[in-house]
Amino acid sequence: MTKQEICQPIYDKYNELSIAMQGEDLELIKRLALELHSLVHPAEVSELAIPTIADTVFEYMRSRGQNLLVPREDYETDLHYAGTKTVPLCWYFWHIYRIEDIVSNVLMANQDQIFNSEWQRKINSSITDTGNALEFEETVDFGQTLNIDALYEYMVEVAKNTRNIIKNLSLDQIKSMVPEEWVMRILEEGGVTTDFRSVWLLVFWGRLTRGGMILTPLTAHHMMHLPACLDKILNERLI
Repeated sequence: MTKQEICQPIYDKYNELSIAMQGEDLELIKRLALELHSLVHPAEVSELAIPTIADTVFEYMRSRGQNLLVPREDYETDLHYAGTKTVPLCWYFWHIYRIEDIVSNVLMANQDQIFNSEWQRKINSSITDTGNALEFEETVDFGQTLNIDALYEYMVEVAKNTRNIIKNLSLDQIKSMVPEEWVMRILEEGGVTTDFRSVWLLVFWGRLTRGGMILTPLTAHHMMHLPACLDKILNERLI
């Protein structure tokens, strides 16, 4: 299969949800949001019968090594608000799921993150933030100690928790922004650093409604990063 064939159903579902977000049908919005969410997370999260893009990339990482270097396809999109153009494969999963944890819990639900000192110990992560500002050598050092089995457990717990948050949203919540003090909690709790390549995320997230958060950091963000990993897999003709 080509990358387009793998990704097109996800893009189609995203467009469908984007249109639904403009309306008032809460049940439709939630159904489509959960369907899209399931397509970009491990199949275990929503009990899908077939592997997802996340499963494919993660299993590739297991077999080929967590420190295999992959280009950051979004470097230009982020307006150079990133420390390096190249990262280890495991960085992608850390980055994606730290952001999902932060946004879904702190911003969408105003509750504690899944990530805590115990998770940091299990994953053996040297950082608590999203990793946006890490320089190349720092990402390499970060990836060498990461426990990817524990990282996978964290990914699944974060994703299942996100689905529960989505299920409990009201239409008014979906269409509204959140208080600034919720946004600033992220900096206080170490979800971002004061480096401009990290702290800009607060400005971006703070301008989103909860619906925008579903459409961006909880789903589209995965599709900003995972296709870059797919390129590596397809080039080696592993799928």
